Amino acid sequence: MEAASSSRCLDLTPAALAEANRLLAAENDPDKSALRVYVEKGGCSGMQYGLVFDEQRDGDHVMHWDALSVVVDSISAEYLEGSVVDFSDDLNDSGFKVTNPKAKTTCGCGKSFEA
Repeated sequence: MEAASSSRCLDLTPAALAEANRLLAAENDPDKSALRVYVEKGGCSGMQYGLVFDEQRDGDHVMHWDALSVVVDSISAEYLEGSVVDFSDDLNDSGFKVTNPKAKTTCGCGKSFEA
C-alpha cells in the first residue's frame, strides 16, 4: 500500500492523542488500526468532520504519533491542512474538536464548517 505523503497535514493535541489511543485499545478489529480523519459534505455549514478507526488505503496521507497511525485521504487533506484535532471531556462540550484555519465559518456545534 502506498502512502501519498508522510508529512503531517494536521496535528493532534496530547488530549486527542491520549483519547484516540484509549479508543484504539478497545477496538476488536485488527484491520481498523489507524485513526481516519476526513471531511465530507453535510452538517449545517456545508462540510463536516469525521473521525473513525479504519485501515490505510492507497493514496492516504499517513502520519504517526508514537504507536498511533493517522490517515487522511487526499481530498480531505486539502481541507484539513494546518488543522489541529483536540479532545475535551467537559460535561457540556465533550468530544473531538477540529480547529481549522481554512474554515471561513464554523457552526455552533463545532462539527461542521464552510470552506
